Amino acid sequence: MTDGTMRIGEVAQRAGLSLRTVRYFEHVGLVRPSGRSPGGFRLFTEADLARLLLIRDMKPLGLSVDEMSELLNLLERLDSPETSHAEKIVAIERLDAYRMAAEVRCEALLAQVRRAESLAQSLRQRLAQQKSAQRSR
Repeated sequence: MTDGTMRIGEVAQRAGLSLRTVRYFEHVGLVRPSGRSPGGFRLFTEADLARLLLIRDMKPLGLSVDEMSELLNLLERLDSPETSHAEKIVAIERLDAYRMAAEVRCEALLAQVRRAESLAQSLRQRLAQQKSAQRSR
């Protein structure tokens, strides 16, 4: 759109998400469109897109909707000039707990990828052996 806003289809495409997923994130309160068109269409801004991208990136970590919401709120509080120093200290400590949990989950995901790569390599080898045996006959 010309005013810097996007309809749900464009924001979903840019975020690499389905329309259904964007609507679900809206339904559970993780994202809110910045406005509505005169025709009632949801309108999203670049900031809304950035939030959707962050939510998308949280999904592989297995966070619940409540945890995603808390993490988003923590980040907003840290970015807000209205947040007191004491509140920022608490938010930083909580954010560090999320960071540690994310690192543990990343290690688990990497281990899964290594196992999958190992299986794929084994299957490639067996397939090559079978093809070679077929040619020899």
